[in-house]
Amino acid sequence: MAKITFIEHNGAKHEVSAENGSTVMEAAIRNSVPGIEAECGGACACATCHVYVDDAWVEAVGKPAPMEEDMLDFAFDVRPNSRLSCQIKVSDGLDGLIVRTPERQA
Repeated sequence: MAKITFIEHNGAKHEVSAENGSTVMEAAIRNSVPGIEAECGGACACATCHVYVDDAWVEAVGKPAPMEEDMLDFAFDVRPNSRLSCQIKVSDGLDGLIVRTPERQA
Protein backbone atom coordinates (compact mmCIF):
# COMPACT_ATOMS: atom_id res chain seq x y z
CA MET A 1 0.00 0.00 0.00
CA ALA A 2 1.23 3.49 -0.84
CA LYS A 3 0.31 6.95 0.38
CA ILE A 4 -0.39 9.40 -2.42
CA THR A 5 -0.88 13.13 -1.98
CA PHE A 6 -3.09 14.95 -4.47
CA ILE A 7 -2.73 18.73 -4.50
CA GLU A 8 -5.53 20.68 -6.14
CA HIS A 9 -4.72 23.72 -8.28
CA ASN A 10 -5.88 25.89 -5.34
CA GLY A 11 -3.41 24.20 -2.95
CA ALA A 12 -5.84 21.94 -1.08
CA LYS A 13 -4.19 18.62 -0.22
CA HIS A 14 -5.71 15.15 -0.09
CA GLU A 15 -3.60 12.26 1.22
CA VAL A 16 -5.00 8.85 0.36
CA SER A 17 -3.94 5.22 0.68
CA ALA A 18 -3.74 3.24 -2.54
CA GLU A 19 -3.53 -0.51 -2.98
CA ASN A 20 -0.61 -1.94 -4.90
CA GLY A 21 -1.69 -2.91 -8.42
CA SER A 22 -4.39 -0.26 -8.59
CA THR A 23 -3.87 3.02 -10.42
CA VAL A 24 -3.45 6.53 -9.12
CA MET A 25 -6.76 7.38 -10.81
CA GLU A 26 -8.58 4.56 -9.01
CA ALA A 27 -7.22 5.81 -5.68
CA ALA A 28 -8.48 9.31 -6.48
CA ILE A 29 -11.95 8.09 -7.46
CA ARG A 30 -12.27 5.79 -4.41
CA ASN A 31 -11.41 8.73 -2.17
CA SER A 32 -13.46 11.39 -3.98
CA VAL A 33 -10.44 13.54 -4.80
CA PRO A 34 -11.65 16.71 -6.58
CA GLY A 35 -10.20 17.39 -10.01
CA ILE A 36 -10.05 13.79 -11.26
CA GLU A 37 -13.05 13.11 -13.48
CA ALA A 38 -11.97 9.84 -15.17
CA GLU A 39 -14.79 9.87 -17.72
CA CYS A 40 -13.51 6.75 -19.53
CA GLY A 41 -13.05 4.78 -16.32
CA GLY A 42 -9.34 4.25 -16.82
CA ALA A 43 -9.25 2.98 -20.41
CA CYS A 44 -6.79 5.66 -21.58
CA ALA A 45 -9.50 6.94 -23.90
CA CYS A 46 -9.84 10.47 -22.55
CA ALA A 47 -7.67 12.97 -20.70
CA THR A 48 -9.88 13.71 -17.70
CA CYS A 49 -7.55 12.15 -15.12
CA HIS A 50 -4.61 14.35 -16.09
CA VAL A 51 -2.14 15.14 -13.29
CA TYR A 52 1.24 16.79 -12.91
CA VAL A 53 3.75 14.49 -11.26
CA ASP A 54 5.91 16.24 -8.67
CA ASP A 55 9.44 16.75 -10.00
CA ALA A 56 10.91 14.50 -7.29
CA TRP A 57 8.75 11.61 -8.57
CA VAL A 58 9.03 11.95 -12.36
CA GLU A 59 11.75 9.34 -12.70
CA ALA A 60 10.04 6.82 -10.37
CA VAL A 61 6.75 7.14 -12.23
CA GLY A 62 8.37 6.84 -15.65
CA LYS A 63 7.49 8.22 -19.04
CA PRO A 64 4.11 7.87 -20.73
CA ALA A 65 3.62 5.13 -23.31
CA PRO A 66 2.85 6.25 -26.90
CA MET A 67 -0.90 5.74 -26.47
CA GLU A 68 -0.90 7.90 -23.33
CA GLU A 69 1.15 10.58 -25.10
CA ASP A 70 -1.51 10.67 -27.83
CA MET A 71 -4.27 11.16 -25.25
CA LEU A 72 -2.31 13.88 -23.46
CA ASP A 73 -2.71 15.94 -26.64
CA PHE A 74 -6.32 16.42 -25.51
CA ALA A 75 -5.45 17.48 -21.94
CA PHE A 76 -5.57 21.03 -20.59
CA ASP A 77 -2.23 22.81 -20.00
CA VAL A 78 0.09 19.87 -20.71
CA ARG A 79 3.55 20.13 -19.18
CA PRO A 80 6.69 17.95 -19.31
CA ASN A 81 5.59 16.23 -16.07
CA SER A 82 2.02 15.56 -17.26
CA ARG A 83 0.65 12.05 -16.96
CA LEU A 84 -2.74 10.38 -17.08
CA SER A 85 -3.30 9.03 -13.59
CA CYS A 86 -5.06 5.95 -15.01
CA GLN A 87 -1.73 4.87 -16.46
CA ILE A 88 0.31 5.10 -13.25
CA LYS A 89 0.33 1.76 -11.40
CA VAL A 90 0.65 1.94 -7.65
CA SER A 91 3.50 0.04 -5.98
CA ASP A 92 5.50 0.29 -2.77
CA GLY A 93 8.04 2.28 -4.78
CA LEU A 94 5.49 5.08 -5.17
CA ASP A 95 4.82 5.44 -1.44
CA GLY A 96 4.81 9.21 -0.84
CA LEU A 97 3.97 10.13 -4.45
CA ILE A 98 2.80 13.71 -4.94
CA VAL A 99 0.67 14.73 -7.92
CA ARG A 100 -1.11 17.97 -8.70
CA THR A 101 -4.38 18.40 -10.55
CA PRO A 102 -4.73 21.00 -13.30
CA GLU A 103 -7.08 23.96 -12.99
CA ARG A 104 -9.56 22.00 -15.11
CA GLN A 105 -9.73 18.76 -17.05
CA ALA A 106 -10.10 18.65 -20.82
